[in-house]
Amino acid sequence: MIRPPQVIVGAKLPLRPMHVWAIRVRLQIARRPRDLALFDIALDSKLRGCDVVSLRLPDIIAAGAVRSRAIVIQQKTGRPVQFEITETARRSLGEWLMVRRGDPDGWLFPSRLVQGAHLSTRQYIRLVKGWVALIGLEPAAYGSHSLRRTKVAMLYRKTGNLRACQLLLGHTKLESTVRYLGVELDDALALSEALEI
Repeated sequence: MIRPPQVIVGAKLPLRPMHVWAIRVRLQIARRPRDLALFDIALDSKLRGCDVVSLRLPDIIAAGAVRSRAIVIQQKTGRPVQFEITETARRSLGEWLMVRRGDPDGWLFPSRLVQGAHLSTRQYIRLVKGWVALIGLEPAAYGSHSLRRTKVAMLYRKTGNLRACQLLLGHTKLESTVRYLGVELDDALALSEALEI
């Protein structure tokens, strides 16, 4: 009997540090510089998929070098959000830019199919599902929001600083950040686990 693909409804899981490392290694071994650069900038930027694929070269490059910080306007909210570009991401972006074709002021990730367009959000989601499958995770449990959520989930676990998470995600309301990270549930479970009866 053939089972239909599993469908998981609800928030997609963030990646763990070991997952990030494993995906990076797989993409490096497979010599997929575009995918590695896309993966790294998605993690660092904490942007929605539609904003990641619509990054332009001037958004991340200044004076011929990849910036250490960038600011973009979010499509959903129309508000600016600032993000860091770590050394790891700058390195993978540098390798991608050496082989990237297209307009020097154009899309960071141009479409391979449509002249003048960027990588589609749908293709980006397919790539994310492929990356998690590469390391043996269930693709239905992860999506583009997994990459958006990864760093802020780690930051919240480490510091408990919801305001920092809110700023990094570009949320206007703290309640949105609480809901997005599932903080109340996580905190309630942690309290419950710590209680001995």
